[in-house]
Amino acid sequence: MAARHRFDPRVILTALERNYVDYVLIGGLARVLRGTDEFTGGVDICPSCAAGNLERLDAALRELGVAAAPRLDDGTLASQPVVAVTTAAGPVNLVASPAGAPNGFVDLRRTATTEDLGHGLRPLVASTGDLARMAAALGRDHDLERLRDLRRIIELEVDRERALAPASRSEAAAVRRTVRAPRTTR
Repeated sequence: MAARHRFDPRVILTALERNYVDYVLIGGLARVLRGTDEFTGGVDICPSCAAGNLERLDAALRELGVAAAPRLDDGTLASQPVVAVTTAAGPVNLVASPAGAPNGFVDLRRTATTEDLGHGLRPLVASTGDLARMAAALGRDHDLERLRDLRRIIELEVDRERALAPASRSEAAAVRRTVRAPRTTR
């Protein structure tokens, strides 16, 4: 029976960052960071398949205690929808072409944002819209339940953006005129 390790996503993400792995965080942990109320027990990433990145990913996995990591190359990642590995800090799933994002990293990085998790840890996290698109594409019952939550989070994000949007042009012009108004001297 394999030893069971305590799930520590910070250890996993730190190893990825320390080895300069290009990836977008997806799956349950990304959804939690975006605001869903769920439990997750692993880290799902969509790695870049660019030259050199898979070697850096392999180094990070070895650092995490994966003794027999599968050979990571374009062929392996393209032929398997999910490459699952178990590390000393918990499971890591490598997904080169997630459902709903067929071009993987290239599709996801466009709208992903860097999130500050503290202690210098700043992973690139898939956008809420992309997470919803992936959940809808999978179509499993538990994904469809999460899709409802993700849609509500998208609504809240839109409301927040509207509230933080700059004032209309006429309001901005009035503010500029007020600020630039010459002072009268007496």
